[in-house]
Amino acid sequence: MVTHDLTGFTRMKDHSTVDVVPHILDVLASTKDVQVLVGCDSHNRAHHTVYTTTVVLRFKRNGAQVIYRREKAPKVTDLWTRLWGEVERSLAVACCLRDQGQVPVHGIDMDLNSDARFRSNRLHTAAVGYIRSNGYEPHTKPELLPASWAANVLCNQGS
Repeated sequence: MVTHDLTGFTRMKDHSTVDVVPHILDVLASTKDVQVLVGCDSHNRAHHTVYTTTVVLRFKRNGAQVIYRREKAPKVTDLWTRLWGEVERSLAVACCLRDQGQVPVHGIDMDLNSDARFRSNRLHTAAVGYIRSNGYEPHTKPELLPASWAANVLCNQGS
């Protein structure tokens, strides 16, 4: 089940708990040229699937700040279903940011490839249309995907 709230987020830097909307609004108020990006990645483990959803505050001149939520789900062996779960989680967080805090989300990074040679391409057209129909800019491979990259790193750290 996809969580439609902003609880359970942690800072990548120090693993402290974050109250997402006030934190992001503070950063946006104090720093110019910040982009908010959302992404998700998932990895299968022996008996479950780990999903990690990220919110990246990308500073145009210098670096980024990452907050994330990791969750365990029953193991999803079907690639389409697992990747669609990533899309749904990213969109749910972006919508919560918009609806609860009027946070401008600049894009949703998806671990999908526009190149038909890759298996994730099967979802590409549907996912891009779904994200756009909800008012967000989708980003997919081979573009630079900082939120998806961070989610991948953090997903690998969890059990």
